[in-house]
Amino acid sequence: MIRNYRNQKFHIFKRKMKKKKKLVVLSGAGISAESGIKTFRDSGGLWENHSIEDVASPEGFARNPQLVLNFYNARRKQLKEVQPNDAHFILAELEEDFDVEIITQNVDNLHEKAGSTKVIHLHGELNKARPVDSETEIIEWEDDLNLGDQTSSGIQLRPHIVWFGEMVPEMDRAMKLAAKADIFLVVGTSMQVYPAAGLIHSVPQNCTIYVIDPHLENNITRSENFFKTPATEGMRKFKSCLKP
Repeated sequence: MIRNYRNQKFHIFKRKMKKKKKLVVLSGAGISAESGIKTFRDSGGLWENHSIEDVASPEGFARNPQLVLNFYNARRKQLKEVQPNDAHFILAELEEDFDVEIITQNVDNLHEKAGSTKVIHLHGELNKARPVDSETEIIEWEDDLNLGDQTSSGIQLRPHIVWFGEMVPEMDRAMKLAAKADIFLVVGTSMQVYPAAGLIHSVPQNCTIYVIDPHLENNITRSENFFKTPATEGMRKFKSCLKP
């Protein structure tokens, strides 16, 4: 009886110590759209009635910094009014059975609010700021950011957002992570924004790839792993396919 009890404890311990499969996720605007955050641009190439060049480029910031600051102040204010959706929550729940790491193109914090613990923001974060002369001196910033908001050494702060024409500092880290994936999930992204879209080429040959997006055509993975649906519906289907 004692021996059987010990064997039972050993098998329970062994299951707990079993290495989790690494699930790497590339998420885009589509996963946050169902929370009420608008996607990057509309069909006319505008973002909240502004040209991308005016509000998401170093040149736009140089021309009219207050316009750019006001634009991101409005985005930051909206972020306080929205909540994660089921797609975000499912990803967080999957950490129980998988080693989940998220690479997101989104600048919102909905993955973190849902409970995900390992998130790389390729394009920066709305709730952070940095000096105009530094990519690495990053500070938390949840309120309005205006001209005159400076570091202790007198350097103007800007949104911690990667604008068009700027380097993507987290890209090397993201590529190394993708190269370790057992499962790679693409959810809510057009796969048109580079270098992020190129991450699909970093995954190992034996990696299983899943895709969730209502607009993409499938030239990425097997048909049974492709869900042409919005993020929340697709995440429910994806979860039902997984085996720890």
